[in-house]
Amino acid sequence: MSHAPATPLDRWQHWCDRRRAELSSPDSWLGLIGLIWLEPGANRVGSAPGSAVALPEGPAHLGDLVWDGSSAASLLWRPAPGSPAHIESGAESHTAGVDGIVLATDAAGAPDTVAVGDLRFFVIARDGKLAVRLRDLGWQAHEPFAGLDYFPFDPAWQVAAVWEPLAPPQSMEVPSVTGELKTVVVHGRAVFERDGQRHELLPMEEGEDGYFFVFRDLGAGRDTYGAGRFLRTAPPRDGRLVLDFNRAYNPPCAFTPFATCPLPPPENWLKIAISAGEKKYAGHG
Repeated sequence: MSHAPATPLDRWQHWCDRRRAELSSPDSWLGLIGLIWLEPGANRVGSAPGSAVALPEGPAHLGDLVWDGSSAASLLWRPAPGSPAHIESGAESHTAGVDGIVLATDAAGAPDTVAVGDLRFFVIARDGKLAVRLRDLGWQAHEPFAGLDYFPFDPAWQVAAVWEPLAPPQSMEVPSVTGELKTVVVHGRAVFERDGQRHELLPMEEGEDGYFFVFRDLGAGRDTYGAGRFLRTAPPRDGRLVLDFNRAYNPPCAFTPFATCPLPPPENWLKIAISAGEKKYAGHG
């Protein structure tokens, strides 16, 4: 029976190891090779020139993704005759008919994945639009993982913050790398002091399992990823929470141009440099 690492340093190292394992795996963000926005109607998938979803290899016509233009959590996959593709998902079966196979997007949770060789694609739903994410499981053969670099672990960056409820709740406009704005309702803020100054962070997500922050600090673009970093915390307890900046990490868009990451809202632009957590990715262009 395994035991959790005993010291804060050990626990942080364990977290770093899991992070490296995640990013070096076949289904890493680094394996994304395409993000294609779908149009209503039949979207042709294949390696033939002019395909809406162009594959780098494989059959000229693999099939069609048929979308009725709604923001539903599913669409149809219509395989071409003799298509070698198959569907990977947790579902035991899929609804099939003369018009195609119902394919779940990520709006309903884990999306269905269409697989052919080392290529995988699935459909994401964003603000009423659908897009295909195309992944190559053999990505490391083309561009090996460059590894991750961190600031040394520093207990001083395990910052105790006060959780201040907001009454009424505050609306916050969160931008994304795609240029969209998402309105997030925030019920509180984390307040902490550093070098005699007050600093605040507003969460993008609040839940029983934890809170999620997107922030930018004065070191962004120099030591750390220029568009900011992510941080997850346990929920507040007795009006306090811990912002462990040693576990600040890069968003997916630090590793691929085919992500749809949220960016730090102006409210979360900190006026200090956070010399803790994950640094720039060395393989990022």
